[in-house]
Amino acid sequence: MDSVYTYKTHGTCSRQIEIEMDGDVIKSVKFDGGCNGNGKGIGSLVRGMKPDEVIARCKGITCGRRPTSCPDQLAKALEEMKHAKED
Repeated sequence: MDSVYTYKTHGTCSRQIEIEMDGDVIKSVKFDGGCNGNGKGIGSLVRGMKPDEVIARCKGITCGRRPTSCPDQLAKALEEMKHAKED
């Protein structure tokens, strides 16, 4: 069963992340704004992965002097999505 989750990013060039899930597997990730190539690359790399694996790999990654990055924001979005499902 497919579901779509939208997350408003904080502290990055991208404004929003749209995550499409197929059950407990990431079907697609689309970044709105930011570096188009990096957003597409991240989306391609995480396709078919489970959220916990992406969180473990991406959480805490920074971008330049910023305390966060697009991969870190994706990890935060996936964490928020997981918590929303638990409630």
